[in-house]
Amino acid sequence: MSQFRDRTGTFHGTSTQRPPRADGPGRLPPGLIALALGGFGIGLTEFLIAGLLPQVASSFAVSEAAAGRLISGYALSVAVGAIVLTAATARLPRKQVLVGLVALFVVGNLLSAVAPNYSVMMLGRVVAALCHGSFFGIGSLVARGLVAPERKSRAVAVMFAGLTLANVLGVPFGALVGERWGWRAAFWAVTAIGVLALAGIAALVPASVVPASIPPTDLRAQLRAFRSSQVWLTLTATALGYGGMFGAFSYIAYTFTEVGGFSASDVAWLLMVYGVGLVVGNVIGGRAADRDRDRALILALLGLTVTLTVFGLLAASAPASVVLVFLMGLTGFAAVPGMITRVTDHAHGAALAASANVSASNVGNALGAWLGGLALSAGLGYRAPLFVGAGIVAVAVAVMAVAARTARAIEEIP
Repeated sequence: MSQFRDRTGTFHGTSTQRPPRADGPGRLPPGLIALALGGFGIGLTEFLIAGLLPQVASSFAVSEAAAGRLISGYALSVAVGAIVLTAATARLPRKQVLVGLVALFVVGNLLSAVAPNYSVMMLGRVVAALCHGSFFGIGSLVARGLVAPERKSRAVAVMFAGLTLANVLGVPFGALVGERWGWRAAFWAVTAIGVLALAGIAALVPASVVPASIPPTDLRAQLRAFRSSQVWLTLTATALGYGGMFGAFSYIAYTFTEVGGFSASDVAWLLMVYGVGLVVGNVIGGRAADRDRDRALILALLGLTVTLTVFGLLAASAPASVVLVFLMGLTGFAAVPGMITRVTDHAHGAALAASANVSASNVGNALGAWLGGLALSAGLGYRAPLFVGAGIVAVAVAVMAVAARTARAIEEIP
């Protein structure tokens, strides 16, 4: 394979066998839809547990705190699995890896569905989580390999559309199925979705897709990609952007009820409004990144900073809260497609960098939730996590501005 770099610094691989692509701007490759279905299933696994915790705690006779560790344990496993599994599978074909990851996801959810005790339930959560980061990291590279280069961020956005839809539907889906048929039924349903995604990826994702300039078998070359300051700046901006949003989101239910005057029963539909914002932001962000990626990323992060600040100031207004939680989702996810394509471009297409981006987002989530909790513990009130989040994202704006400026300076060197 030969490779070249265009004027934007993006690396492209050339091959005698080109991957199949959509014939027109309105058509999506079937393999891309299969990847989105996989993302939807994985997203459901992450989010639906929140609506099932009381039932799970009662079923296994454990405390609420112990049940909550089924969420934190999942997040930690995502961060670790993204790096470890991507490195461990570096010598395997990308399609084969994706099939294996979804199979791992199916096994994990099956364990959760049949778990006889809390320990097996936790094991199922950990097994399912291990595939999360690598699936989105490697899958994003495969997704961009299915379309023309000028549509790569939109292709990543399509794959992540499954995740954003899961965010909208995950908690209410889990709560509804759990209420009607029990919490195990929810995990059986997600297992079935995983089987469908597995079949779809196996049948529809071409084995000939070559999504990276660095051969996946060259682990040393993938590690060398981390020598790039642009990779680290992008990972830092990702962690801070996610951290600021999640720092506010972690305590948003308290902000709604204690400041905005909403009832506890209102929180579910307000979170769905937030989820719709994620879906819209994902679409807008993918299109904007394909036009001018660095500018789009800075504007998205700046928009999130302003949104969180204004939300903190107007949280007592119910109408304003509805609008602002939608904008919080929109601006918060608008940067995701561009961040992924940016880190992989500057990492010369290294799959390990794409997975590291997922790990960075989870590290940011933990950081944001911790700092927001510190603000609450200090007695600063339920608006405080919004202001803390705005401060974290403001740092992300500065990091992204430095990244964009230094990248331009590198391009201008003759």
